[in-house]
Amino acid sequence: MVVQQVPAMSVIVISPDSYSTVRKTIRRLRAQGASHQLEIVLVVPSAQAANIDHTELDSFCGIHIVEIGDMTSTARARAAGVRRATAPVVAFVEDHSFPAKGWAEALIQAHRKPWAAVGPMMANANPNSLVSWTNLIIEYAEWMEPVSAGVREHLPGHNGTYKRDVLLEYGDRLEAMLEAESILQWDLQAKGYQLYLEPAAKTYHQNFSAPFSWIPLRVDGGRLFAASRARTWSPVRRLLYAFSAPLIPFVRFRRIVGELRRPGRARHLLPRVLPLLFAGLVADGTGEMIGYACGGGNAMKRLSDMEFHRERYLTKHDRSAEVEA
Repeated sequence: MVVQQVPAMSVIVISPDSYSTVRKTIRRLRAQGASHQLEIVLVVPSAQAANIDHTELDSFCGIHIVEIGDMTSTARARAAGVRRATAPVVAFVEDHSFPAKGWAEALIQAHRKPWAAVGPMMANANPNSLVSWTNLIIEYAEWMEPVSAGVREHLPGHNGTYKRDVLLEYGDRLEAMLEAESILQWDLQAKGYQLYLEPAAKTYHQNFSAPFSWIPLRVDGGRLFAASRARTWSPVRRLLYAFSAPLIPFVRFRRIVGELRRPGRARHLLPRVLPLLFAGLVADGTGEMIGYACGGGNAMKRLSDMEFHRERYLTKHDRSAEVEA
């Protein structure tokens, strides 16, 4: 009798078009020592159009294909993946974020404890550009290598792992909660759950590096965060936060510089990266002001379009460079 192995972790992989878009990430997952404990949930607009290479998926514990039609919202795609997953833990990965060796084992081990969510340590997949460093710092400064393990108030978005049952408690609200994971994580803590950072799980994140390509990303990211945060607020409270938004770049700038000064961090970047860093935070803050005042608009659709095919937003050097293992 053949015994079906139960997956320890379901990995939600999203592609807006074809399998080739996520091939690099899938290969990194195949290289994991615990790949036989992973279930892949591949979310695509159409399975037929995706041209899936099943020969690259046969080493995993299981594979599910989820068809959702047009990929206008990565949050909707992630929610659909969570609902189709069968493992007790679900992991979110990106087509431009590449798990290092030991990533899966470390996350599975960490989830044996009662943490609702466990996040990885973030490393730079294209470190030869100040623009790349700027975007990584703005998004992930708190979790950049080196960093210590421990309970945190916040974990890196789009790259985290969660107890599946905890996410399913949100029911029909899950898609909205996944639009900006900061909101989800704050809500989990308000309910008494704890979040944990596990640096033994590392992923190499590929960042926008082409000049000026990253400004729309920062504006729309800030707008979507603010709109998600203020979803249930009164108009008066939304306007109050909109008027306060110009202070956001200064508050975040001070906090991020403090993170960069921690031991082991790339302090040599500080003098050169500061102007770009502040410009990026101003763009982010502008987006937040718009989001509080006017809502999200089409920010989710634009961000979903920009999330994939990162090569469009890289320098020529970064497009040809190999990502570190």
